[in-house]
Amino acid sequence: MKQTEIEKLSLEDITDKLEEFKKKLSDLRMSHSISPLENPIQIRDVRRIVSRLLTAKNANK
Repeated sequence: MKQTEIEKLSLEDITDKLEEFKKKLSDLRMSHSISPLENPIQIRDVRRIVSRLLTAKNANK
């Protein structure tokens, strides 16, 4: 998810996406601890998306 896409979202949509990506991050970390992921960079990408969403959420307050 790119920054321009995030900027177009409403506060409700940002909150929904934030929950979705936090769950995805949790699932990726769990599966990575059990057996290594083929592409561990996914964890970094999702973590960065969560951080962008949090920044956008705080900016909209």
